[in-house]
Amino acid sequence: MKKIKILISIVIASISMLNCAPDDNASFGEILTPSNLQVTALVADDQSGLVTITPTADNALSFQVVFTPQSTPVLVLPGEQATFRFTRAGQFTAIITVVAFGTGGSATSKSIEVELDVKVQIDPQVLQFLAGDGSKKWVWDQTVAGHFGVGDVNTDFPGFFSAAPNSLNPCLYDDVLTFSFDAQQNLTYQIDTKGLTFMNWTEVTKFFPDAPVQQFVDECRPIDEFIRTNTAFSVIADAVSNAQTLTIDNSVLSYDAGITVFQILELTANKLSVRGVQNVRSQFGGGQLAWYFTFVPEGGVQPPSQFNNLIWSDEFDVDGAINSQNWNFDTGTGVNGWGNNELQYYTDRPENIVVQGGLLKITAKRENFSGSNFTSSRINSKGKFDFKYGRIEMRAKLPTGGGTWPAFWALGADIDTNPWPGSGEIDFMEHVGNQQDKIFSTLHFPGNSGGDGISQSTVIAGASNDFHVYSAEWTETQIKFFVDNQLYHTFTNSPSVPFNKNFFLLINFAMGGNFGGAVDGAFTQSTYEIDYVKVYQ
Repeated sequence: MKKIKILISIVIASISMLNCAPDDNASFGEILTPSNLQVTALVADDQSGLVTITPTADNALSFQVVFTPQSTPVLVLPGEQATFRFTRAGQFTAIITVVAFGTGGSATSKSIEVELDVKVQIDPQVLQFLAGDGSKKWVWDQTVAGHFGVGDVNTDFPGFFSAAPNSLNPCLYDDVLTFSFDAQQNLTYQIDTKGLTFMNWTEVTKFFPDAPVQQFVDECRPIDEFIRTNTAFSVIADAVSNAQTLTIDNSVLSYDAGITVFQILELTANKLSVRGVQNVRSQFGGGQLAWYFTFVPEGGVQPPSQFNNLIWSDEFDVDGAINSQNWNFDTGTGVNGWGNNELQYYTDRPENIVVQGGLLKITAKRENFSGSNFTSSRINSKGKFDFKYGRIEMRAKLPTGGGTWPAFWALGADIDTNPWPGSGEIDFMEHVGNQQDKIFSTLHFPGNSGGDGISQSTVIAGASNDFHVYSAEWTETQIKFFVDNQLYHTFTNSPSVPFNKNFFLLINFAMGGNFGGAVDGAFTQSTYEIDYVKVYQ
């Protein structure tokens, strides 16, 4: 069922265009109000909910199309179309409003009523691959050649350009794409752009009409206010070929080439490759280009694991103090700077430790406090949670600065009766700002304590700029250490070492000390941000 009718007659108003509100002191010359506004709606006949709007008007410089009261208006120029996929199932009426803008801020609007009959369908395996068990995050497969490319629309190959590993602007690579669904099959797409979106040069003037652009030079621009960073998605299979089409509503799939509909080239649990066609704006020569993007799950390809049952976690999703059911505070300076000549005083103050915005934030500061020159925080799960064997994960962004020393580690739960190093220590992640981006994992036990611990390291780019997953797989025969699921250290476990009993977790941010080294004289403060800690068995 589909029926379209005009609901509201033309109304003349003065409305600002997105970020193009006129200067009160500007002189516009003749004000030409758009007239003869016509709105054509095309409703797909496959019950997919896809609606295409084509607006026309005399004297119109641009149009805004508002598909739902909650949606961000879609900005289109004369001769362009706006598409939107309604993901609400059933028969219902949608009111779509089009505003035509003329000179001097003048505007004409018209609303139409569209009758829809939508059947939300998505292949269960496709949904599982794309959104996991309810939500799944994807990032660029930036370490692999060809993760980004462009080519002739009449071929299926990025013949014009294919990106080398890690070769594009960092404002592209820090994006995180999240596909989610709930029990009612509501499909949600979110993009975290970190404030900047890498844009095709021909798209810049869509949002920034006065911006000078350089031919073939793409730019990073803040466009979150113009797009939907939290929107709906759908995947529709062609009835004949079964080809899958991914649609995101008024948003971007990280790179903005004005594309919201993509052909899925490959989709598995560990890979998403798509092809989208850009309609190049006529002012830049027109025509079409085919773009190719490849993404992988955040944290890389998930290695096979015998530990798939989540037994304990802290997602840090309640703002305020830490969860006292999970954690204790260690406060003070300990003995001999916690045994390492560390310089900080650990506190439980919100200035040093707080849960905020879905993150645990531990901040080390240069300040005089109880005889110490620095403050920070340290927490542990002793007496509240301990375990033997499993997969341990932390997703975190590390602090920076010479002398900083964040860590994620574990101690034997029998430490009160079996003092260190007899209790054993497993360091899942340590980082020192004097060796930026170098990640260490270490095991301490009798005969291999202090600086003689069994240690390995790996280097990752952007440890203090981006979130990474630090994890370990602990069994009775091995302890394996990973960064972003890349194995870099394997330790042979055996009955002769103290790693076959329960351990509890610790998170801390030290300053200086035997391993942290000299503190940069310019250091004032830095923050250790933890997204989650999880333990699987």
